[in-house]
Order: sequence, then structure tokens, then C-alpha cells
Amino acid sequence: MLGPIEYEVAGGVLVDGDRVLLLRDNRTGEMRLPKGHIEQGESHEEAAIREVAEETGYQPVGEVTCLGRTLNEFATNGRHIRRWETYYLMRVGEYSGTARRGTDRARFKVLWIPADEVTKALTFESEREFARRALEGQ
Repeated sequence: MLGPIEYEVAGGVLVDGDRVLLLRDNRTGEMRLPKGHIEQGESHEEAAIREVAEETGYQPVGEVTCLGRTLNEFATNGRHIRRWETYYLMRVGEYSGTARRGTDRARFKVLWIPADEVTKALTFESEREFARRALEGQ
């Protein structure tokens, strides 16, 4: 039997006034926050900023605020996954129009959701909690 897979990701709650950016997975319909793997040599914060820019085309600006870290455990393809997630509150900056290319770009649609609807829109409870923290901390 194969052991669990454990890894870390970082992402952001990207805010623009009274709206928050979410990604809709076109395959599953899931609504989620932008996040991704931390590359070797990157801090959690650096990875979060890079991933948000890659997945959305928006470059966060100004100071980012850590919202915390959580462990999510789930099974996929017969494997047990342990994924540590760290999120940051971010302010929207310039739109580069260069979100990640290829299958990821086709897979996710960028949506701006009114702040008061975000927690209802998100699919995963852990991400709802980070959105609540971000909106309380504005």
C-alpha cells in the first residue's frame, strides 16, 4: 500500500472593493480560491502572490496579510492526500491578461463575486473560513 502524499500550497483572497475573485472549475462546477504548489526556494507569501497572478491574470499589490494555515485531508485516485494550505489577504492590482495558458486556463473561469455572497459561493468550508477572515480583516 502506498503511503500518503503530503504537500503545501499557498493562495490568496484577492479583494477589489466590495468584491472577491473566485475561480470556477469548468469540469466540476466547484468554486474556489486561487492557490498552487510552493516551488523550491519560495516563501509561502511569494508562492501565493505568484499563483494568484498565474491563475487569474491579476498582480496583487501592496502589503499582503497572512490569514492562517490549515490541513486538508482527502482521498483521490486511491491515495490519501495531506495538503497544507496557507492563504493571504491581497488587494487587486494591474491586470496583465496573462493568466496561465493551456489546459488550466480552459479549466478555470475567473469570476468577481460580491463580498457578501462569497462564503455561500465557495465550495469548500476551509476556503469559506479564509474568506471570512479576509473580509473581517479589511
